Amino acid sequence: MEKELKLKDILAIAGQPGLYKFIARSSNGVIVESLSDHKRMNATGTAKVSSMAEIAIYTYEEDMPINEVFTNLYNHTGGKAAISHKSEPQLLKALIAEVIPEYDRERVHVSDMKKVVMWYNALVEAGMTDFTIDEPEEEA
Repeated sequence: MEKELKLKDILAIAGQPGLYKFIARSSNGVIVESLSDHKRMNATGTAKVSSMAEIAIYTYEEDMPINEVFTNLYNHTGGKAAISHKSEPQLLKALIAEVIPEYDRERVHVSDMKKVVMWYNALVEAGMTDFTIDEPEEEA
């Protein structure tokens, strides 16, 4: 039985399309599996690897963690895929404005919106419905 997909185990790798699931550490990086084609590869220690748990969207107040953005998108679309990340910039801006009304219009670019929508659609296609990130217990 396959382990349930957790957002904290999902990685974006600079220069690589799509999203990847963390599999294991290797001697010179991490072993990851593509969410789209399930092929495994080694992401070397020099690759810029970002966990979904570390990504946030600029807002006028506090930055919004990506898991909250995905949850808002999920609720907005009724659990279905959103519009294509290749949609017209006006459509992407309208969608982001609906799910994050307070997003910073100067610092969040259309390229960022495309990534968010592409990642969200990839996660929904992979069967993810829960975008919570388990917070590590803080010591008192």
